[in-house]
Order: sequence, then C-alpha cells, then structure tokens
Amino acid sequence: MKTLSDILYNVSIQAVHGNTDITVNTLTTDSRSVGSGDAFIAVKGVHVDGHVYIEKAIAQGATAVICETLPAQLADNVCYVQVTNSANTSGIMAGNFYGNPSHKLQLVGVTGTNGKTTIATLLFRLFTKLGYHCGLLSTIQNQIGDTVIPATHTTPDPINLNALLAKMLEDGCLYVFMEVSSHAIHQQRIAGLKFAGGIFSNITHDHLDYHKTFDEYIKVKKSFFDNLPAGTFALTNLDDKRGTVILQNTKAKKATYSLRTLADFKGKILENNLTGLVMLVGETEVHFRLIGEFNAYNLLAVYGAAVLLGIDKAKVLQALSDTQGAEGRFDYIISDKEQIIAIVDYAHTPDALKNVLATIKNLRKGNEQVITVVGCGGDRDTTKRPVMGDVAAENSDRVILTSDNPRSEDPAAIIHEMETGVPVHLKKKVISITDRKEAIKTAITLANREDIILVAGKGHEKYQEIKGVKHHFDDKEVLLEMLKMMEK
Repeated sequence: MKTLSDILYNVSIQAVHGNTDITVNTLTTDSRSVGSGDAFIAVKGVHVDGHVYIEKAIAQGATAVICETLPAQLADNVCYVQVTNSANTSGIMAGNFYGNPSHKLQLVGVTGTNGKTTIATLLFRLFTKLGYHCGLLSTIQNQIGDTVIPATHTTPDPINLNALLAKMLEDGCLYVFMEVSSHAIHQQRIAGLKFAGGIFSNITHDHLDYHKTFDEYIKVKKSFFDNLPAGTFALTNLDDKRGTVILQNTKAKKATYSLRTLADFKGKILENNLTGLVMLVGETEVHFRLIGEFNAYNLLAVYGAAVLLGIDKAKVLQALSDTQGAEGRFDYIISDKEQIIAIVDYAHTPDALKNVLATIKNLRKGNEQVITVVGCGGDRDTTKRPVMGDVAAENSDRVILTSDNPRSEDPAAIIHEMETGVPVHLKKKVISITDRKEAIKTAITLANREDIILVAGKGHEKYQEIKGVKHHFDDKEVLLEMLKMMEK
C-alpha cells in the first residue's frame, strides 16, 4: 500500500485540501470502477470530462480526488488535490503507484503512420529469439513472454499501461517494445514513462478526424522525440521527407536508416518475391521471410534499433533473417488448384494501400489480375475515403468497395464517399458490395488462375463493428473458406 503523498511525487500541484498521508488502494480515471479507499483522477477526455463524475466517485468510496477544477462543495474525509493537468498527472501517479517500472526496463517506443505494429512485433520476436525475456504492447496484442493479453487500444491508458509494465518487470522482462500512437502522445498516456529509445517509421495521411490538420499530426508525433532525454536513441527513416524534421529538437542520440541514401543503417533490395526479400544490409547480403519494400524499411528499423541497444550486428541479422512479421500484415495464402494468391493486409490509409499494391505489382509475373477488396472505417477520418477509392482504382484491375468497421455510420454512405474519389475513366472497374463476406466471395468468383486478391483494411482483426456491436469476422478465415468451396 502506498500513501497519497508518495504517489503524488513529481506532480505539478496547485492546491491541496485534506490529508495526503492516507493509503490508496488503487488509482482509476473511470468512476464506474471506483471502490473504497481509491484515488479518482478526473481527466478531461475527448468525449467525457471526468470532473462531472467526482460526486459519483466519492459516493462509491473514493477518499482522494485529483482534478484540475475543484468542486464547489468539498466533502469531509476526502483529500482533494488540484493539479495543472490531470491527464499528465495520471501518468506520473500511475508510474509512482506501480514503482515506475519503465525506469527499470529497456522500453522502446515505435511511432509513425504505418509499420508500427510490424516493427514492434519484429523487435519482440527478434529479442526473444536472441534469448531475452520481452514484453510487447501493440495494436494486435500485448504479450509477456509467451502469455498473450488481448489489446483494446494501440496504447493503453496510463494506469493500465503501468500495471502491464509492472507485470512485465515482475515476470523478468528486460526489454519491452511498444507502439506509440499519436492519440496516446496527445492524450498524454505515455506521461511519466522512461524510454530507452524511439523509432520513427513514416508519416502519411491519417487521423485527421482527431488532429484536424496534418501539421498538428506531425507536431504530435514530433513531441515524442522532443521529450526523449540524453542517453537514449532516436532512430528515423531518412527516406521519409519529414524524417529529419521529426528529430530536430531531440536530445537523444540521432540515428538514421535508408534504402535510398547514405545512412547509419543502409539497405538495398536485391530481390523481392513471394519467397521473401534479399537485401544488402550494410555490406552483408541477407534473405528475409518478409515481402515488399515497406517491409525492407521495417527490417532496417528493427536492425538499427537492435544495434543501438548494443546487440552484435551479425547476431541480429542471423536471427532476423528467419523472423516472421505481424499477423495480418501482407499475410498470404495460395489456393491448391488454381494457385490464386489471396493477401490479407491491415492497410487502412492511402499510403499503406499504395505500398501494398506496389508490392503486389512487383510480384506479378505476367498478366495476372489484381482484385482489391477495400473499405473505410466509420467514425474516423472521412477525408481519406475518396483517396482510398482513387488509390485502389489506379493500382488494381478490379476493385470491390465494401464495409470495413462502419461503427455508427451507414456503410453505404461510407462506400459512396470512397466512390467519389474514383476517376471517371476507371469507374467501370469498380463495383460496390456492402456485405464484406459477399464482397470477398465476389472477388474469388472474378479471379482466374494465378490472379492476386488483396483484402485490405482489417488485417489481424477478428471482428466487424456494426452499430456499436462487434460481430466475429476474420478476413483470412473467410478467404480460406471461400477458396475451399471454389476448388471442390
């Protein structure tokens, strides 16, 4: 048990009403989970302001309230702590409550628009293969060694995040690899964490529903590196036009990776086909199991980070050459009879979709059709929908626009917005089918021998969210089922 005064260490406090020398059972920002002796932190969120629930939290037994604005009426036997920023405070307090586990771990953060999951997962698998006990915090799942914990957010809230890190430390983890989303940076979910280093993959059009402008989105990503202290590393993609800008103000040791120009970690693609990538990494020729130029960048980022963490270059390349990527990232199957290649990929941004389709183009041996099934998520950045329609049409022979996770929106309306981006001369190659399973079935029906089908947008997800309800749906499962039926 810790006292409130211990947990408030390093917090920017404006005023205290009550006794901070009280024990605290646990911390929470959710009034529904408050119990007797808990500290409730009132955070002003995007949709909900926790200050509205202070009275409810006290009624449920909270003995401490941390807030930015004090209530008009102060209850007896409750300690009120007024702070400058509740979101930032929750991270610092969570760290103190759980013994600041990030200070005792080698925590590496990965940020950027595309590639975060693959880079974090590859690092986790690489270091595990090298004999280290590791933790993973990713979009797909959180993992402590072999134990998998389902992920609900790319980056958990500060309290759950520190609780997970504490479990990882207790379990003997030395390294933890973590996706750091722009939402998490902006909402200060990583406040109080100590990182050993940060990796920047790239930045493209995404999340403008939240950040409003691309400049703001860049600024948020950059702030992660701005806050890295001396003694850590900051590794950036030199081929991204904002790669150097992102590291402009960091105090960390700067390092770069590139396929196109001189860099600390330089790569060159020698072969790229369904058996994988053959690359020159520095002066060493290596065969990797992953496919595509975008994965060449991911592999260089992983290689660079491992070397910066002090691992021998030769050991890194040897272990990395046999390491598989993340689930739902260029995940492909080939049908037995017709040799149809079906690819599932999480590509849900215009740039990611363009990259995957460019990779597929390079895999084509002759006149194979590329049939793309793609949708856009509801209640998310609407400005990318026409662009997604355009990218799919420009880079495919046939396109089926369909539902992704429509959430609260009408799937037909989302598809219509995608249709507006399709150039007039390409409209004849595009059809729209609202039902995702039917869209995948249609793609298989349209496919001839050795054609390539891309099902994009959901990747690893095992559900489809419609009107707030999650229904089981797995793109790869549906593809396997439909291909088997076709080949009977």
